[in-house]
Amino acid sequence: MSDHHYERVAVPASLIETLREKFGDRVSTAQAVLDHHGKDEGWHDASPPDAVVFATSTQDVAETVKLCAADNVPIIPFGIGSSLEGHVAALKGGICIDVSRMDQILEVHNEDLDCRVQAGVTREQLNEHLRDTGLFFPIDPGANASIGGMTATRASGTNAVRYGTMRDNVLSVTVVTPDGKIIKTAHRARKSSAGYDLTRLFVGSEGTLGVITEIGLKLYGIPEAISAAVCAFPSVEAAVNTTIMTIQAGIPVARIELLDALQIRAVNAYSKMTYEEKPTLFFEFHGTEAGVKEQAEFVQSVAEEFGGEGFQWATRAEDRTKLWAARHKAYYAALQLEPGKRGMSTDVCVPISRLAEAIMETREDCDASILTCTMVGHVGDGNFHTLILLDADKPEEVAEAHRLHERMVMRSLRMGGTCTGEHGIGYGKLAFMEAEHGPDTIAVMRAIKNAIDPKGLMNPGKLIPGA
Repeated sequence: MSDHHYERVAVPASLIETLREKFGDRVSTAQAVLDHHGKDEGWHDASPPDAVVFATSTQDVAETVKLCAADNVPIIPFGIGSSLEGHVAALKGGICIDVSRMDQILEVHNEDLDCRVQAGVTREQLNEHLRDTGLFFPIDPGANASIGGMTATRASGTNAVRYGTMRDNVLSVTVVTPDGKIIKTAHRARKSSAGYDLTRLFVGSEGTLGVITEIGLKLYGIPEAISAAVCAFPSVEAAVNTTIMTIQAGIPVARIELLDALQIRAVNAYSKMTYEEKPTLFFEFHGTEAGVKEQAEFVQSVAEEFGGEGFQWATRAEDRTKLWAARHKAYYAALQLEPGKRGMSTDVCVPISRLAEAIMETREDCDASILTCTMVGHVGDGNFHTLILLDADKPEEVAEAHRLHERMVMRSLRMGGTCTGEHGIGYGKLAFMEAEHGPDTIAVMRAIKNAIDPKGLMNPGKLIPGA
């Protein structure tokens, strides 16, 4: 399905033997392990590495990188494998460094609202650890992703409309560079004017500049009050216009999620819910008791102006958990609409004023297509997704999926948006990078890549065309 085919690098048997001598049974060449590490949750072709090293420390990563660099062997970082754009495929072969065993929460500074974790810590693990401190980490991409992977892909998710993305919440990173050096990009201060902002350079670099091994993060106080609600609308346009008016009014809503009618049908069947099969918004409000009440009442009044009805409130923690669990399983729910088919999960992001137009035109394309498509969105910040169901063995369905995806992306770019709001580039969206940024900007990105990774060993074939 992919046009990104590369000649595999010959990995010396002596390198794998040396790695075994250093790390013992934490090095695997078992085919099942290789296959698992050559594919993410997306629909793109798998490409397994030649060996997997299960690192347990930054020093393990540094030693592995030095050995690979000496033999000019590619290096592919791996966290949980929950990405969607082919980020972890070993397109040229090489050594995969799995950081999932680097799962230590190293420091929590309650009074400063920050922490430092190893790259393999997952977001759910971190929040479980923080539960009794009154603090939480808000970035929620749905999957129980690793913090390292979330940092590398500049993840966001359902809470981004209020709390921002990983770009806004990473204070520092410890990185193993392509020559095996260990650097730390910043200290714990909330702001700094000291030199190039290397932290932001590595956030979103997708493993192409180095292996992220530790991350310093901002934390937040758990709100005094949290309330969630579900509201059905007569049309997608009405739901989106409710979102736009809410954001433009300055209401600090924590989450606004859109599910179209077909996606609601899938969620009802998969998660045993009973929502009305109409375009639906899921809301969540954070703050004081009085603040949450005021926010919710305002949003309900706006929704009613656009035909919203049947507000279902969820104030108990268990009810909110059930609601958001159903939302997070939307991808798997949609796949069950046509069992046996695969899902091309797209994502774009546009300025909030163009959101209704972008979604309506995309929905029209999908309705006219031979393929089944569902739509969900973190619409509070202009980000939405289409899941296109296709039979990967039928060329006409693959071609139609690519056509729909390309139209969606190019529409977003014309509206001042981006080809990806949160999935990242990997190699799945590589073809759109120059259209979004232009050749001169891509040349600067390529120059940075070549300066830091002159041998091109770090996750090759990803993020930057021709790098």
